[in-house]
This record gives sequence, structure tokens and C-alpha cells, in this order.
Amino acid sequence: MNLLSINNLSKAYGAKVLFKKISFGINYGDKVALVAKNGSGKSTLFKILKGIEIADEGDVVFRRDTTIGFLDQNFSFDETLTIQQLIDTADNKFVKAIREYDAAIKQSETSMDDATANRLEEALNQMNLSDAWDYEKNIAEILTRLEISDATQVVKTLSGGQKKRVALALTLINKPTLIIMDEPTNHLDIDMIEWLENYLQDGSLSILLVTHDRYFLDEVCDRIIEIDDTELFEYKGNFDYYIEKKAEREQIRNAEVDKARNLYRREVVWVRKMPKARTVKSKSRVDAFYEIEQKAKQKRIEKKVELTVKMERMGSKIVELHKITKNYPNKTILSEPFTYTFIPGEKIGVVGKNGVGKTTLLNIIQGKEQVDGGKVQLGDTIVFGYYSQGGLIINNDKRIIEIVRDIADHIPLANGTSLSASSLLTRFNFPPNVQFSYAHTLSGGEKRRLYLLTILMKNPNFLILDEPTNDLDIVTLQTLEDFLEEFKGCVLIVSHDRYFIDRLVDHTFVLEGTGTIKDYPGNYTEYRNWKSTHKDEEIPKLEIEPAFIEKITKAVVTEVPAKKLSYKVQRELEQLELEIPHLEEKKKSLEQELSVSVSDFSKVQEITAHLKKLITTLEEKSARWLEIQEEL
Repeated sequence: MNLLSINNLSKAYGAKVLFKKISFGINYGDKVALVAKNGSGKSTLFKILKGIEIADEGDVVFRRDTTIGFLDQNFSFDETLTIQQLIDTADNKFVKAIREYDAAIKQSETSMDDATANRLEEALNQMNLSDAWDYEKNIAEILTRLEISDATQVVKTLSGGQKKRVALALTLINKPTLIIMDEPTNHLDIDMIEWLENYLQDGSLSILLVTHDRYFLDEVCDRIIEIDDTELFEYKGNFDYYIEKKAEREQIRNAEVDKARNLYRREVVWVRKMPKARTVKSKSRVDAFYEIEQKAKQKRIEKKVELTVKMERMGSKIVELHKITKNYPNKTILSEPFTYTFIPGEKIGVVGKNGVGKTTLLNIIQGKEQVDGGKVQLGDTIVFGYYSQGGLIINNDKRIIEIVRDIADHIPLANGTSLSASSLLTRFNFPPNVQFSYAHTLSGGEKRRLYLLTILMKNPNFLILDEPTNDLDIVTLQTLEDFLEEFKGCVLIVSHDRYFIDRLVDHTFVLEGTGTIKDYPGNYTEYRNWKSTHKDEEIPKLEIEPAFIEKITKAVVTEVPAKKLSYKVQRELEQLELEIPHLEEKKKSLEQELSVSVSDFSKVQEITAHLKKLITTLEEKSARWLEIQEEL
């Protein structure tokens, strides 16, 4: 039974095309994940499905009796209501059936004629058909699992994470035919995510979701659709299958582009020599030439470039925690003294339920919060790179390239070379045509990616990442994982993304909310497996030989100066960076002028000619700008 059909759907904002003529469907019981780079149109597609945005072309068709549950990243409530009032005012089949049943019972208490009996019978049938008898029980289970213990709380008093859990609860309580979810695991701790996985595996639920959590994706979904370079591709299988088939598709695409380019070179020579009087045969070859030209000018899909940003030299002392304690009024964080000495190169995961003190621990280590007892000692050479949940405070009136250059023009890499600010942006999936855009044009995920880039540019030797996977697309996550695997400094990670933390960490700090921090010698999944069979046992202590610590702390990082441009080329680069934004603005102005001049044919011709010339100039200057960047 088909619940949703999307046919030849297209959407663009000005010159930026998000997707073009994409089609797919959702059937009853389907569980589909949508993946794409940040800024590729995932959230826009969801807004179109919800009716907030209008597609440029194409159709969205829901089955007539389909009820839809939307979980947005940016949700809104009447914040003057309590959680219970939000539940009570829900408009769904369960509430309708219960209200009608209550009214029929009340009527039957005063009179029991044929009309009343028929009404009561119909109300009973609706209660049975909608399975409304367990509605209250279902509400209680969902609220309990999502740790919403006080339904009398007013919504405006809740934190962002609590509001997200309320939004999720309201979506699930209504039991819609089709659930459409945008990043459902953000702000949930790992226990909640595992419960949600089990809940969504119910065969009667149909789901379309966006998620970066690869374990969650594998557990819940059986089909993946991807928007890539405005096109849609479909994969029937898990995440590993998707990665394998995507690589095969890209390899085939590159081979086709290479073949077209070779053929294009030969055909260009023929076209230039071809006489003006064309035969039917030559005309067909010319038509084929333009098709080849179009394919030959497609971009090859390049492999992901390794990013190895150079870190500051690390001395013998890093961070030492000596019997630290920390508590707040009415809240225990760390009552049992905790001692730990960090060593170079180790990667530690921090896990625990929301509110047990994970972020507090990160702040203590950086000296941002004082301890109640004990002492925190920082090495003189330590440079923290702190990726917080709050994100980067961005001046929206600045261009992306300017935000990065405010930090540094050149970034030294671990292999002795350096990257310009622009080249680093390119590696972080901000292509040259985007770098001169203003910050306010970025999606939420793109802003998080830019924030990550600004952290790494400061060449930290101790990275502290607090929920780094929220709102990052899978491509960026894989780039970050590759970088962190090779990073020689210390890494401390708080994350609910089990795939991310399992791949990277050597051992795990476990905060169980009892005022203690336990150090488990393994990743999160290994800890969970161990705990399931050793419930009443103490975590084995991780012992590190002093000689091993001494050997590691003697590592030396060699400084290599960045390459320099000649004065002439440097001046040319500066001039290009002034001209390109001006040309971009002029191009946008002409495109807007063209859109309102459609009735004036001569005006359209004039603008089109000017625009074509402008685009050629812009492409030439952008190409030269890229050439100079490659020299850096």
C-alpha cells in the first residue's frame, strides 16, 4: 500500500539547485533513511512534504487516509502550556475515539434508547479499531522512556533538549501512519536512542528519516535514498551496502566522464574543421558532439582528501586531575575523588545519561569551572580545541572566507606542507563558489561544519568534542573520523553516536549518575557488552606502564614554514578576491532583473547577453583564483 509518492520534484533558490526531478515512494511498513551533504536540500524536502515550502515543479501525493507525524529539527509549541496540556489537546484518532466513548457512556447513564445504544456500540467499535484502550498506557511508557517525569512543567521552562524529547513524545503518542523525522537522535542519550530503535522497528510503522547516526540507521532502516549533486539515488540495504554501492557508482561515473573527455578532444578537432555546409550525417554528429561536451564538462567525483592539520608541540605534562570532586546544590556530579593523568595520543570517550555531569567534566579539565576539592594541573604547552554544543557565534554579514581568514591565512599540516584558508574550506566541502557567500546563507549543518573547521585551524593538541556529530552530515563525519584517527594529541569525546565513539576511542569514562567516574578499557559497545554479563562487578582498572608514558611524551613535531607567493601573484590574488564577490553580486542582480523582465523580449536579450559575458568572466577569474590556491 503506497502512502507517499514524490514525482519529478525540483527545487532551487536562485542559481543554487537543491534537487532536480527526483522521484521516490514510501509504502506501508517501509523504513527509509535520507542522506545527503549539508545544504543539499534534506530539510527543504521535508518542508515541502509538510506544505511549508512549495516545489518549483513536480508532485507530492499522500494517500487520502494517511496520517502524518512530523518531527522537525526546529519545532514550536505554545510555550504557555504544560506538557500535559499539549498531550490533552492532541488531535488524533485515539483522542477522538476516547472522547466519543466518554460522551456515549455519559449519555447512556441518563437514558438508554436505541439511538444511545447505537452510539455506544459505534463508540466501542472505534475504540477497538483504533486500539485506543492502551492509549494512556502508551503515553506513560513513552514519557517514562524519554525521562519526562513531570508533565505539569510549563514548556517555556524546559531546556532545548527537554523540548526535543517532548516533541518526540508527541509524535510517537499520536501513532501516525507515516512518521517523518529530521535528526531524531539529537539531544537523546544512548539509552534513549536504543529504546527508540526498538520502538521504531515495529513492522506497522512507516518511516522516512534523516539521521547521521549510522548504528541507528542500520537498526531502523532497510532502504537508503541519497540526494547527491541534485540527483536522487536509491540503495536497498544497510549503511555498509550503501557505502559499497556508492563507491561503485562514483567509480563508474568517473570512468564515463574520462571516456567522454577523451572523445570530446577528438570531436572538437572535427567540429572546428567541419565545412559550413552540413549534411544530415554531419548534423547528427554535431548533435552527438554537444551531448558529449555536456558529459565531458561534468566534474569527476574526487576521493576524500585526508586532512592532517598540524598540532602545537606537546610537552611532558598534559593534564593531571588529582582527587577532584564537584557537586552543585541538590545535584551530585562527582562526590568520589577522581584522579587521572592524560598521555599523548589517547582518545577517551565520555558516556552517561543527560544531566550526569559530562559537560561539567569537560569544563573542569579546561579550567572553565573550579573543583570543590582536589587539583587540576595543565601543561604549559597545552592548546585546547573545544567544540561545544553551543556552536560558533557567526557574524552573518561576513563572507565565509572572511570568517576563516580572521583566524589564519595559512594552516600548517602535519606532513610539512600548508593549506590556504580557501583550500581548507574546499576540503571541508565549501567549494570556491560558496566561499564568497555570506554566512547567513548557510544551513544549520553547514554552520556546524564551519565551526569544526575553525576549531581545527587553531592547531590544538588537546581536542575536546561535546556532541560533535549533531547536525553534521555523514561525509563530514567520515572526514572527521579519519582525521581524529591520525591525530597525535589527546582527544576527549562526549557523543551519543555509538558508531563514531566506537571507531575512535581507546577507553571510556563512564558517568552513571552516582557521583563517580569509572574508566573502562574499551569502547562504548564493549562496555555495554561487559556490563550485561558483569552487572555487579567493578570495572577492571586500566594500568599503563610508566615507561610507556615516558616514551610517548618524548615525541617531537617538526615545524615547517608555509610556502610564500611572489609579490606579483599575491597582489593578483588580492585583486581577484575583491573582483569575484563583486561579480557574484552583479550576476545575482542580473538574474533578478531577468526574472522580472520576461515580457520585454529585447530587454531579455540584452540582459541574457550581458549575463553570459559576465559568467564567462567570473569562471575565468575563479579558475585563476583556484590555480593560485593550488600553489599555496
